[in-house]
Amino acid sequence: MIDTQKRIELEGQFKLHERDTGSVELQVIQLTDRILQLTEHAKINPKDFSSKRGLLKLVNRRRKFLEYIKEHKENVYRNLVQNLGLRK
Repeated sequence: MIDTQKRIELEGQFKLHERDTGSVELQVIQLTDRILQLTEHAKINPKDFSSKRGLLKLVNRRRKFLEYIKEHKENVYRNLVQNLGLRK
């Protein structure tokens, strides 16, 4: 999981303006946090298939957002992926 302080710091770094809450970059950060939470839940509860399905839907949505960012703002994409530790 991304700790709260790091998530707030990342959101502050990628905000487009002061009141920005829904830009693609912020949605990727929020989805990553939720994905990590559900991954831990899935490890503890292996038979919870509805949560696994929800996890897959979130991963797919984040993938689509990342493809969009990569296509339109490649430097932001690289910075975002590096800060979230998504690709190695």
